[in-house]
Amino acid sequence: MTRIEKVVTSGVFSLDGEDFDVDNNIWLIGDDSEVLIVDAAHDAAPIVAAVAGRRAVGIVCTHGHNDHINAVGDLYDAVRAPIHLHPGDRMLWDAVYPEVGPDLELADGDVLTVAGTSLHVLNTPGHSPGSCCLYAAELGVLFSGDTLFNGGPGATGRSYSDHPTIVASIADRLLTLPPETVVHTGHGEDTTIGAEADRAG
Repeated sequence: MTRIEKVVTSGVFSLDGEDFDVDNNIWLIGDDSEVLIVDAAHDAAPIVAAVAGRRAVGIVCTHGHNDHINAVGDLYDAVRAPIHLHPGDRMLWDAVYPEVGPDLELADGDVLTVAGTSLHVLNTPGHSPGSCCLYAAELGVLFSGDTLFNGGPGATGRSYSDHPTIVASIADRLLTLPPETVVHTGHGEDTTIGAEADRAG
């Protein structure tokens, strides 16, 4: 049976010469045999502990900000799963890992499978050009990265981000999902599509 597990790690998000202390949500989707990891933030050890010896089928980076990828190297060394990133965020990746690239490129419309569950890749630019969400219709959940939070859109106003773009991404790609869809965010508490649609008016 497919289940969803959450790991929270703490560290520093750095961009445009500023540093921010943040808590990040890492999501694991899988069963007793295999698991897909969404984001790799700050500290690989608790993520590896949550994997608990299962076969990791992939490490999906919802976007390339350092706080979502800075544990990818150590996590890869531990679980040897391919790293997925949308090419629109390669410049952010290169700022952290100038010597090596991700293994696979995420693209809008891709379908990733773990434990018999399909996760559909939705490119939702705005927070960053390559920001992506993963939608698992059969589980009724969306993994939104930093595109959509409990309370509204992810932050813009920094390099490579754009507020009108993220608002359009949310309206066109996310708020069209069933209102009961649970949104598992990159930071903070869960929400639902219906709750965020009500806030958006």
